[in-house]
This record gives sequence, structure tokens and C-alpha cells, in this order.
Amino acid sequence: MNKKLITALAALTLVIPISANAASLQNKSVTQPTIAILDTALDTSIPSIKSNLIYEACVIQWNSCPNGLGEMEGTNSAVLPTSVMSSNGFDHGTQMASLAVATNPNVSIVFVRIIGADSNGYRQASGEQTVWAALDWVIRNKTKFNIQAVSMSQGHHFLGAAGTDYCPKTPITEGKIKALADMNVPVFFPAGNARDYVRVDWPGCIPSAITIGATMPTNEVAIYTNYDNKLVDFFALGTTRAITVGNKAVNVAGTSASAIIAATQWATISSAKPTLTYSQIYDLISKTSTPTSNSKITGGKLINLNGALNG
Repeated sequence: MNKKLITALAALTLVIPISANAASLQNKSVTQPTIAILDTALDTSIPSIKSNLIYEACVIQWNSCPNGLGEMEGTNSAVLPTSVMSSNGFDHGTQMASLAVATNPNVSIVFVRIIGADSNGYRQASGEQTVWAALDWVIRNKTKFNIQAVSMSQGHHFLGAAGTDYCPKTPITEGKIKALADMNVPVFFPAGNARDYVRVDWPGCIPSAITIGATMPTNEVAIYTNYDNKLVDFFALGTTRAITVGNKAVNVAGTSASAIIAATQWATISSAKPTLTYSQIYDLISKTSTPTSNSKITGGKLINLNGALNG
């Protein structure tokens, strides 16, 4: 499993109107949650991101953090040269951070870069060690930054046959996810974008994770989303607008977007209802969700942020 690569799960873009995720919080007492985003890199010069970013870190399998080591913390830990961030998928992290801010303009972001770049600006291979090391960093820093949810939008679809226990056995990663759950911190992963309606990507196939499928702006399940009716917990918007490197607006479509939006929604609810436990928030989201489906998938639960905040 350690040799399997994790890759960003944003699909090809579609041309659609800009999403109004933040509109769901208008005329309300907007809470200020903290979310940890584990992703490629971050353009910290973008005003909407800069004002919400409270900490940066770099946790990768190679000695290619800005300090020349495999781990770094503090200012500029998550950045890369603009020319590198604009290519080879390194813009993915900036897009995900922008979606967190669009979902809740008051969100505080802790960003952990988990993908290395070589001297030519190409992505360095990353596997399970990257995932559990980054999750371990969150465990060690949860209290310091009051982290209320974690989102990682990378994964892979090299899985066992459909109809089997197809999820790769990765006990260290699963242990980190469970440890965070015991701290009332959910870990969100995307279901994946392969139109596989019986299997989801790893690490979303780990039962203790919270796995998110994608919907369209019409609230219908997106045709590209993977699905497993035993493992997909909720759905969130996947086809929307994001901000990329250089503060440019782009269209995105993928369960990556769904995972970061769902994680921010959870953290918003957790911050607004601080006495609720992990299980209670999960049940509240489930109870107040909006039914969603398409011609292939039925019985989905689309997170209803307003419903949960008022529930």
C-alpha cells in the first residue's frame, strides 16, 4: 500500500455560475471554526485566504519542504514558487482553501502541505506514510489551534474487486483517524471521481473516516462521483467555482470540492454548538440533511447547513 500514489481528486472543470456557499450563513450569527486542510500547496498572497490563514506546515516524504527537510512549520511552510504552484496540480490546495472560505467567510485555516516538488517543479510520489504523518501532526496540534475538522482531498482507486472487502488494509492511518475521532475531530475524504458506483477511493473507504460524494448545483448527485452505500456518509456540492493561484476564479468539479465544503460545514456546526459530541453532530447532520439522488444513486444525504444550525 505504501507504494500506491495519492493524487488530487479535482475533476475536469465545467462552466457553471459561481456558487453562493456563503449565502447560507447570511443573516445568522456566523461562527468562526478552525479547519485543517491537507493538500498540495497554498498561494498565501490571495487576500481572502491570507486573512483566514492562521498557520502553515509542511509534512512530506521527501526532504523538499522550503527548509530542505521533510517537515517544517511556520510562515511560508506551505508555499511554492508561483510558477510551480500554477502547474502539475499544485494549485489544488489553493482552490480547496478558497472553497473553505466561500463556505464560511470566518473560517480559520491551518494548512498542511503534503505533496513535495522536485527541483524541476514536478510532483514527488506520496503514499500512506504521507497521510498518517500529516494526520499525526494534526493530532499533536489539535488543541493548540482548536482544530474542529480535517479535510484531505487526495486518494487513489487501486482497490480490490467490487463485491469484496476492497479497501486496502492501512492500520496506522486508520488508527490516526480513530484517534482524531476520539478527540471529536472528524477526518473528511472524497469518494473519488471515477463513476464507480460500488467502490470509493482509499482512504475514504476506511469506515472510521467521513466520506463525501458530490452533488451538482441542482442538488442532484453528480454523475462523476464514486459511491458505496455503506461508506459514503454524506454529499456536498462538488461542481462550483473556486479561486486558484494568482487570485483567479476557475470552475471546478469533483469530490475534492465536496470534501472541503463538508468539512467546513461540520466545523461551522461544531463551533456553533460546542457542547455536541462527534456522534451528536453526525446524527444532527444526518437528521437535517436533504435527500439527493440521480439515475444511478439513491438515498444520498446532502448536508443542509442551515438545517443543522437550526436543528
